[in-house]
Amino acid sequence: MVGIPVIDNAKIMSKGQVTIPKEIRGHLNVGDGDRLTFICEGNYAIVMNANVYALKTLQRTMKGEAERAGLTTENDIIRLCREVRAEIEGL
Repeated sequence: MVGIPVIDNAKIMSKGQVTIPKEIRGHLNVGDGDRLTFICEGNYAIVMNANVYALKTLQRTMKGEAERAGLTTENDIIRLCREVRAEIEGL
């Protein structure tokens, strides 16, 4: 869902460090120790929660793979999960 954009400013310190404003951290759902992904194009950058970026990349990569593997219904997926569990438990 796209809402009203949150816009804020931050100062770059001498070592290139920036404090990300609290409201922006909240919108990105990041905190101490979390990682960010910077996507730069031209003279602007998009900053994303690195976990969200990784998930979106995986989703784009996997798009259509279920259908190509013959998994077209929920029952197909349930059957596959049962087969994999049985195989793992049989080891």
